[in-house]
Amino acid sequence: MPTPIEPGIILRDRYKITRIIGQGGMGSIYLAEDIRLEGRQCALKEVQHESSLPEDTLQQARDQFLREAQILARLDHPNLPKVSDFFSDENREYLVMDFVPGEDLRTLMLEARRKKIFLAGREVLGWSVQIADALDYMHRQDPPILHRDIKPSNLKLTPSGLIKLVDFGLVKLLASEEMTITILQGRGTALYTPLEQYGGDTGHTDVRSDIYAFGATLYHLLTNTAPVEARERFLRPESLIPPRQINPDISVRTERAILWALNLHPDERPQNIEEFRQSLVGRVNPVNQPRQPLPKPSLADLVGTPIDRILVAFAILLVIVSFLVTTLY
Repeated sequence: MPTPIEPGIILRDRYKITRIIGQGGMGSIYLAEDIRLEGRQCALKEVQHESSLPEDTLQQARDQFLREAQILARLDHPNLPKVSDFFSDENREYLVMDFVPGEDLRTLMLEARRKKIFLAGREVLGWSVQIADALDYMHRQDPPILHRDIKPSNLKLTPSGLIKLVDFGLVKLLASEEMTITILQGRGTALYTPLEQYGGDTGHTDVRSDIYAFGATLYHLLTNTAPVEARERFLRPESLIPPRQINPDISVRTERAILWALNLHPDERPQNIEEFRQSLVGRVNPVNQPRQPLPKPSLADLVGTPIDRILVAFAILLVIVSFLVTTLY
């Protein structure tokens, strides 16, 4: 485990470390103060290279980090934290991003579970639309960018209600020759990781790998129950409990979409984020778009069954006959 930086240390004569807000096998994530811009807080993602690496290998890693950090810095989407800077310090690399305030969705889910309730399905679907927008934006880059670590703790709900997909620690670029290039090493979190990602950089991952993790995340958020790992499901396909058996308030449509995304074979999942979004909510955003006014009902809408129509026709006929009798006599 890399040694974290002590609070109070200033990096690059600009970023004053406040505290650690995350830690992993290759480094930490720090909350820092930008002393050049008073009041601005930022998050520093650290990657620490092994000191035993040969000098040429270390230089290749640094060059790759520089190239890929430049690509991340070009991303501009409301549901992604903006990368504002990147630099090296001895054998450590740093990615500087906007600090995202608010609670992560894992915290909100655990709070709901403690209260023995579920997160509101309508609210979760609203979040899913925002997540889908961010992933669609990443996947449409040239080359496409994969996140590879979508999970409730990497999704933060800001005080304004905006969802942010944080921690670019496992992002990958898809090269034109269909090889994947890792930006920052890692293999994801087992609960949300598809089978093809277990091979690390030797396995072939594509946008459908993010779709699996997205589906597993929604499963967890809506049921308060962790999804069964893909490896166990491969051995025991019946081990995954359909989400409506845990939370009956989940709609049939939502359950079908989640189970579609959780197929073990990539070819049996939605083939892109838009396809998955359509399967979840169709063309209507249930939370973030205003409701459209309902059309005025027609007579056919009001009298939908054949018997209703016969009765209405008979009543109209009686009115006409009564009118004619009154007029003639």
